[in-house]
Amino acid sequence: MRSGFRSDRRLTVRMTVTLFLLGLLYVGFVAALIVLLKSWVLVVLVAAGMLGAQYWFSDRIALFAMRGRVVERGEYPELHAVVDRLCAIADMPKPVVAVSEMDMPNAFATGRNPDNAVVCVTTGLLRRLEPAELEGVLAHELSHVAHKDVAVITVASFLGVLAGLIVRFALYSGLLSGRKDQNTAVIFAGVLGVSLAVYATSFVLIRALSRYRELAADRAAALLTGRPSALASALTKVSGDIARIPSKDLRTAQAFNAFYFTPADGREPGLSRIFATHPPLAQRLEQLGRISAELGEPAAPGKG
Repeated sequence: MRSGFRSDRRLTVRMTVTLFLLGLLYVGFVAALIVLLKSWVLVVLVAAGMLGAQYWFSDRIALFAMRGRVVERGEYPELHAVVDRLCAIADMPKPVVAVSEMDMPNAFATGRNPDNAVVCVTTGLLRRLEPAELEGVLAHELSHVAHKDVAVITVASFLGVLAGLIVRFALYSGLLSGRKDQNTAVIFAGVLGVSLAVYATSFVLIRALSRYRELAADRAAALLTGRPSALASALTKVSGDIARIPSKDLRTAQAFNAFYFTPADGREPGLSRIFATHPPLAQRLEQLGRISAELGEPAAPGKG
C-alpha cells in the first residue's frame, strides 16, 4: 500500500479553471440581476447568504436529504475500522462517519475541507460488499475529501441552485403579482433569460469536472489500497444492483448524483451521456484494469 493519496495535477488544474469560470459567471449573474431588479441590496444579501449556507452547511444538507445519521464506533465497528485504517495510510484527518438507511447501494462524501468532512454509506452498500470492496469504495470517497474536489463541486453547484431559485422568486414575488406596468414582462423575461443561461453554463461546467474527478478518485483509491480489482468489483456490483432498484426509490437520490460513488440512474447513459455526472462504467473499469496491470496485481480467481 502507498502512503497517502497521490496529488493529481490535472484535477487541480480543472478545478481551478472551473472555479475561475464559474466565478466570472457568478459576478456577471449578480450584476445582471442588480440591473434588472434595481435592488442591489436584496440581490447581494440573497446571493451571499445562499453561498455561505451552501459552503458551511452542505454536509448537513446532504445528510438530511439522504436520511443519513452520524454513527459511533460502537454501532458500526467494522466501518469505523476501515475508515481509520485508510485515513492512517493517507495521513489525513478522519471525517465524520455516517450511515443512511437506504437499500440503494451507494456512498458519498461532502464537506468544505478535510477537517470538516462527512463520509456516508448506505445500509444497502454495507449489506452487498465484501470487506475489500468496501475499502475500495471508502478510499474513493476519501480521495474526494483529500483532493478537495468535493468542496469545489459543492460551491460550484451553488450557482445553478441560485439561478433556479431566482426564477421561482420572479414567478411568485411581486415581480409578477404586483404592478402590471409595461416593464414587468421585460424585467421578467430578462431575469428568466439570464437565469436559464447561467444554469445551462454551470450545468455543463460542473458535469465536465464531475466526470473527471470520478476517474481521478478511482485512480487514487486503487493506488492507495493497491487493489484496483476490488474497486472494480465494487463498481460492477453496485452499478448492477442499482439497476434493479425501483425507479421511484431512486428519484430522491438523483438530485445528489454528482456526489455519489456511482449515479442513481439505474442505467448507463446513452444519448444523454453529455449530461451525466459520472463517466461510463466501461471507462472506469478500463482504467482500473490498466492500473491493475501496472501494479502487477494477481488476477482474481476464475478470471485467468
